[in-house]
Amino acid sequence: MPELPESDAARRKIADHCLDRTIEGFALGEVRHVELPSQAERDRLVGTRFSTTGRHGKYIFAGTKGGPWLHVHLGMSGSLRVYEEGEEKPDYARLTVEFEGGRRLAFRDPRKFGTVALVEDIDDFVAGKGLGPDAMTIGDNAFASAIGATRGAIKSALLNQRKLAGVGNLWSDETLYRCGIMPDAHACDLTSKTVGDLHRAMQDIMGLVMEKNADYSQLPGDWLIHNRTDGADCPRCGGTITKKTVGGRTAYHCPDHQKGA
Repeated sequence: MPELPESDAARRKIADHCLDRTIEGFALGEVRHVELPSQAERDRLVGTRFSTTGRHGKYIFAGTKGGPWLHVHLGMSGSLRVYEEGEEKPDYARLTVEFEGGRRLAFRDPRKFGTVALVEDIDDFVAGKGLGPDAMTIGDNAFASAIGATRGAIKSALLNQRKLAGVGNLWSDETLYRCGIMPDAHACDLTSKTVGDLHRAMQDIMGLVMEKNADYSQLPGDWLIHNRTDGADCPRCGGTITKKTVGGRTAYHCPDHQKGA
């Protein structure tokens, strides 16, 4: 599932290729069971231009500072594709924004779990969703308060979007793997130093993924992501990668170097 770094890579596509181009219309693909803007909402955007982009956690925004904003959530397998009129249209394109000059922005969503919607104000939208601070901007004290005081499993705390917006299964596992913490360790049992290390590791990991534009082939070879399979060798300590269920979610870890606290 796309998380914060993958969502930011999608946002960057809009920022790099679709700003300051007049929207001439929209094309719809298969729309059953897909949440998309209504005809009236799409009509509001025709003739306007996206002048800026934004992101909070996994939520992407394109619009103008005064609104409205086109909001995109990639869901389980969604993506944004930029192409030119006359080029082959991406498969599973649910909604395509048609810009002047033939530029196209397609929302591709094979599994239909994604969302495209019109929102008036980003801050109001974030508050209405009950989202916590963005994982890349949250400060030390706020992180310690939101995550360190949690009585439950540390992985579940990292995944709780009301505490921290943007972290999912993939990068929570990577963060705990780097810090040597078991995914089912109780967050409140971690020392303040460990919580601080966890915060820095999380932002360092996702920051590098963002820097590499979510191209996993450019990530260091000793990262869990390259060996995230039950029974694989751990490149850090020679142990064995194992999976277990924590809070209803699958967690990959190395029990040889990841400890309870």
